[in-house]
Amino acid sequence: MKKFLFYFIWLLILSIVPITVLRVTPLDLALSSSVLTINFLQRITGLLAFVMLFWQIILGAFIRKWIEKLGGWVFKFHVLEGAVIYSLVLLHLLLFVLFRFKTLGVLDPFFVFTDVCVLCANKTEFLYNFGRVGFWLVTLAVVAAKLRTQPWWRIHWRKFHILNYFAFVLITIHTRFVGTDALTPPFVWFWWVAVTIVASSVLYKLFHKLRYTRLISK
Repeated sequence: MKKFLFYFIWLLILSIVPITVLRVTPLDLALSSSVLTINFLQRITGLLAFVMLFWQIILGAFIRKWIEKLGGWVFKFHVLEGAVIYSLVLLHLLLFVLFRFKTLGVLDPFFVFTDVCVLCANKTEFLYNFGRVGFWLVTLAVVAAKLRTQPWWRIHWRKFHILNYFAFVLITIHTRFVGTDALTPPFVWFWWVAVTIVASSVLYKLFHKLRYTRLISK
């Protein structure tokens, strides 16, 4: 029953994404041309990645308590979801490469993946930076998780895996200010809830770490 309830809530939260995107772009319009279809899929993969990254952070921050309450399958779910998130982020960027090729006739993956700018042409291109850097932080976190059984990584992998928090911050900004989906209900409500919960969990962890450090020092 607990497992069923967990998946039900997970799927319910994920359903926010298609509901929101379809409110902005009806399906018949999204399928009316290849460009709109690519853009439609790109937006869905981006929002799904954000929702699942939120879920991933909450699971990872309190993974022992989740396992105690629900069982060891939660950790397997956590690992699998991490792989799905990375696939969604990568697909989101590849679809953007394809979108630019279809609209501009330019095949330039470097612009999407690595072309970080300081003095950008406009606000939108500046906001792309948050997505680019977020992708590479998630990449480092995934690599650390995959190599955690190796001798050096067994000791240090958590230091890299914590990059998911920084990636979440960057992706949160990117999601909020690029496009209109993040400003549309019900996603806009979830965005605020996700940011509040993640910020609260970080403060909670920091508070307990400081408290533990003080007790040890005494």
